[in-house]
Amino acid sequence: MDFHAWAELGGKLVLLGGMMIGLFGLIVPVFPGILVIWALTLIYGILYGFGTLGAWLFGVISVLAVLGGVSDNILMNGKARQEGASWYSLIIAFVAGFVASFVVTPLGGIVVALGALYLAEYIPRKDAAAALAITKGMAIGLGWSFVARFGIGLLIIALWAVWAWA
Repeated sequence: MDFHAWAELGGKLVLLGGMMIGLFGLIVPVFPGILVIWALTLIYGILYGFGTLGAWLFGVISVLAVLGGVSDNILMNGKARQEGASWYSLIIAFVAGFVASFVVTPLGGIVVALGALYLAEYIPRKDAAAALAITKGMAIGLGWSFVARFGIGLLIIALWAVWAWA
């Protein structure tokens, strides 16, 4: 193998390592792991060329990245709405969680968001069981959103691997 081939292999492995950081960074809910993975595939295309296959795969990867980016909101809010959450309560939970994630860490932000949702549903309803069911629904949606984002991240990496080593 000549120097150029070794350099290309090294570049691919560095990008793959970055993608793995993005993938496992998804454990932290506010870490933009899908965006990191997508950006590294873009960098690969810029450095090594897109070609026909790469252009098509990058298009699919971009659609998957958008889906991964919105899956949190769809799954978390969808499950809470299924349980009867109001949009007003979901907005309160989002704002509280967003602000708290800067003050008490992202994981603390999740706890604050769930607590805010519970209170925003309990106060007007005065029904602890309903407020708890809605909060549990959002927590279940959060779990499913992690599964979805992780799966999408794996799929993006697999598509990139086909592109990079085809």
